[in-house]
Amino acid sequence: MESILSLDRAEVFFDGIFSEPRLLHPEGIAIDAGGDIWCGGETGEIYWLSADGSRIETVASTGGFILGLAFDSDQNLYACDMRHSAVFRLDTRTGDLVHFANGGGEMRIPNFPVVDGSRNCLYVSDSYDPEEQGPGVWRFDLESGEGGLWYDRAMTFANGMALSPDKDHLYVAESFAGRVIRIPIDESGGPQEGEPFVEGLERVPDGLAFDTDGNLYISCYEPSRIYRVSPEREVHLFIDDPIAHTLCHPTNCAFRGEELFTSNLGRWHITRIEAHVEGLVLP
Repeated sequence: MESILSLDRAEVFFDGIFSEPRLLHPEGIAIDAGGDIWCGGETGEIYWLSADGSRIETVASTGGFILGLAFDSDQNLYACDMRHSAVFRLDTRTGDLVHFANGGGEMRIPNFPVVDGSRNCLYVSDSYDPEEQGPGVWRFDLESGEGGLWYDRAMTFANGMALSPDKDHLYVAESFAGRVIRIPIDESGGPQEGEPFVEGLERVPDGLAFDTDGNLYISCYEPSRIYRVSPEREVHLFIDDPIAHTLCHPTNCAFRGEELFTSNLGRWHITRIEAHVEGLVLP
């Protein structure tokens, strides 16, 4: 499959291999209202990167392993932590970091958070177990952190998620099934039965993000590539790195305008991709 973009549209935005502090194998990535980049580290760091990529700071640490990240409208950052099997909330204005939710100790691998401001809640995927199917998606109140298991169907390593532009569906990557499912959200806020949105992806889809035209971008941990799926479910290989250098096991991805940023669990950097190409003709 020919990719839409050539690899020269991607660049290392921030190289953290020798920075101080070092950027330790980022998994999650999120962008704040001012355009700054936030990502997590392998020993619980929550990093801030300036919008131009010139500076890095460690703002807080859980002492665990940070997976997915997401902002709410008040610029609180929600961080999934694999070691603690919990979600933490960072007030980026004060630097205060608090334990937000763990599903009463029932969550196993909280992987990715999605803020739904219209329903005042946070969805969290639970990867459950790499060797065993299990539920699912949790939902917590943004104010109190109270909640429980929202989507209880067995999934095959639920991973990255994205809320549809119309807020009516939650998309979830099932990494070890090579697919993305779409869960309709009913009028009461409950889930209906999930349905496959795209299947047969090569090996390990991980992160999800929508652009302003409603195309879904799927970053893959293996191989190091990103797919783009149109609202009509047409699947295109968006960009591919066969030597896994500029894109190196990209886990999560996030848009800043027409720029697409990825974290790279296989290395120590953040990648920036010029996602918009004038006069683009699909292969």
